Amino acid sequence: MIVDFQHHYTPREILKGKPGEVSARLDANGNPSYLLNPLLADLDAHVRMMERARIDVAVLSCGEGFDNPDPAGCRFINDMMRKAETDYPGRFVGLAHLPALDATAGAKELARAIEELGFPGVTIGSELQGRPLDDPALDWLWSACERRRIYVFVHPLPRVIAWNQMYADDLGRVLGWEFSLATAALRMMNAGVFDRFPALVIQFAHHAGGLGRYLSRARGFAERERWGTAAVPGHNRRPAKPYDHYIRERIFVDCAGWVGPKNSAAQGIEWIKFGLLEFPSSQTVFATDYPQAIRDDEEVAAYTDAVRALGKDGATILSANVAKLLPRLAKAK
Repeated sequence: MIVDFQHHYTPREILKGKPGEVSARLDANGNPSYLLNPLLADLDAHVRMMERARIDVAVLSCGEGFDNPDPAGCRFINDMMRKAETDYPGRFVGLAHLPALDATAGAKELARAIEELGFPGVTIGSELQGRPLDDPALDWLWSACERRRIYVFVHPLPRVIAWNQMYADDLGRVLGWEFSLATAALRMMNAGVFDRFPALVIQFAHHAGGLGRYLSRARGFAERERWGTAAVPGHNRRPAKPYDHYIRERIFVDCAGWVGPKNSAAQGIEWIKFGLLEFPSSQTVFATDYPQAIRDDEEVAAYTDAVRALGKDGATILSANVAKLLPRLAKAK
């Protein structure tokens, strides 16, 4: 069974942009912050692509819900996720979208999404209203997900990092999103989130923003005395265990995130091979980022076939790790 762990859906009722046209949503500074793609709302097209690429199940998340403080908005998205599941039996799995910084409203919607709608996990942005994922305000969420044995999917923040140097060349999405993911993962390790919640299961998108490429630097700077930060508040946190422990045993990542021209499956495989130098295949799940990063049916099919051709690592990424995040689905199949 092949599961796409990063597959985006936005209900037509809340999909902005001009009908039938691909465009970029711009922020207040005129920077592209999200792709407005008509395919986001076309579930028939999603299924046709999945048939062509031989993908059995897609896990749905919605860009409008990654950091949505409105309980009613989250509730609508979750209801539409459930409708997608029932309209296309066996093809889609929805994730819960929550007003995560509101513990009362968030816990209420989480209970409904898990107990009534049957979702196996939650999705949030790598930053929430400008606050980091190691903020104590999110402890309720980690505790609830650990207790309920559901996983959390962390997607890049749905906005542009507030830094003038990002305000050109679409760098907010090219680099800023990845920087936000890597920062979120590293802060959670340093803050002890994974240690305080030892059964918490988290999937970071895009190889955690390429965090593995900076681990040697992070290891060095974790020697706080050497770098003069041992007594500096906010800069003297240390991970309870070596970073490699979290990378190899606690954090799951997906292999989406590459963006290339049509029919560039080789570029996607190059992305995965580089990612496997950082995260083991045992912690990596398959994802396409459809219909955002790649959206042509043939392109997705070529990419999926190329992952299959990776041999043992490919089989692990495509299928063997499904049970680690979706045990009920794996048993049902």
